[in-house]
Amino acid sequence: MKTLRYVGGIPTPIYLLAVGAFAIGTEGFMISPLLPGLASDLGVTIEQAGQLVTAFALAYGVSSPLLTAATGGLNRRTLLLSSVGIFALSNLLAFVAPNYGWLMAARVLLALSAGVFVPGANALAGAIVEPARRGRAIAVVNSGITIALALGVPLGSMIGQHAGWRMTFAGVAVLAAIAAAGILAGVPRAIGDGIPTATLRERLAVAARPAVLATLAATTLWATGAYTVYTYMSALVTHLTGLHEARISVVMFVWGISAGIGVFFGGGLSDRLGPPLVIVPSVAIIGLAFVSLSFYAHLSPVQAFWPTLVALMVWAFCHWGFYPAQQARLIQLAGVNVASIVLSLNASFMYIGFSVGAGIGGLTIAHRTIADLGVVAALFEFASVALTLAVLARGRLQASGSAAWRGQRTRRAPTCEGPRGHTYPAREGLRDR
Repeated sequence: MKTLRYVGGIPTPIYLLAVGAFAIGTEGFMISPLLPGLASDLGVTIEQAGQLVTAFALAYGVSSPLLTAATGGLNRRTLLLSSVGIFALSNLLAFVAPNYGWLMAARVLLALSAGVFVPGANALAGAIVEPARRGRAIAVVNSGITIALALGVPLGSMIGQHAGWRMTFAGVAVLAAIAAAGILAGVPRAIGDGIPTATLRERLAVAARPAVLATLAATTLWATGAYTVYTYMSALVTHLTGLHEARISVVMFVWGISAGIGVFFGGGLSDRLGPPLVIVPSVAIIGLAFVSLSFYAHLSPVQAFWPTLVALMVWAFCHWGFYPAQQARLIQLAGVNVASIVLSLNASFMYIGFSVGAGIGGLTIAHRTIADLGVVAALFEFASVALTLAVLARGRLQASGSAAWRGQRTRRAPTCEGPRGHTYPAREGLRDR
């Protein structure tokens, strides 16, 4: 069956998908600044509240490739409409959650629906436009998540601080409902028919390539370090600077703007310099920023305020500057023909890292101090750098070895001239005659 394809620009359906991505990005990242108030309201510790992040990220990372492969035969419009609709209802379940267990279940449902919608929206965006506009179309969908980082998360934090954490889930439910209404009204029924979906076997085959698997593992280490701090960033900033929770939304706004700028700069620098020259410095600088956060715990809140804010801005900029460069690197390693598969895998490995990081952050607070989060997170960032450098070094060795082998194969053997002008390989001992 032939796929419906738009010609001449970015069609309206892609912008509608970006609205859904904005709702999902806002919910996924806004939970961190809400944890202190949420923990107090539900009568749990901050570490237990942090497991809401762990559950969401783990459910997303594990289920997304499985559900995407399992639903590959469904109509694209129906699938996207259903997933964003379930996402909206799950936010309402979180809004009315009477206890911690109910909220945990709601977050798992949120992750399952988000893990279907986001890769499905990206795949559809890339398939319904001309090849020359494919990158821009996917970027429009992902801009929903970028805008969520810059505006949705701090706005959600502000609403949570003034109206309570439940209202943030209500607000996201409204956003998701708007996205569902837009998809219902503005996305044709036949859109995406005939688009092939990678099977689970095909996904595993791509992930099994050594260089790809190691690079995906570097993504997981990067994400683990980030969420070791991000999950408890609100409590950490309060500990370092003395800011009350009501002002944390301003910090989140600065962090989100820095992250949004980082996405665009990271992609541009990657195109100009090459992905490795963006990936390695970015992650190394993130590690140093995390170490500095632990150091600032030894300063007074007044002394630590501006250094802490600068460290958070540097981290946000480099963190999201790394991501488009890592995506480009994975496409280089895996090949353009399996780009959608490897990028979907990268998202799964990232969310698994988020899950592990949230858990490690909780363990760090429980057994050490909140000030130690920075040092612990930095270890994962530096490990990611080391793994990336090892993959690059191995690639250079393989390239040089392959070039040497080709040179030997193309080097002509000595010959001698025979009757009628024919040439034959010269035998040992006859070459000097």
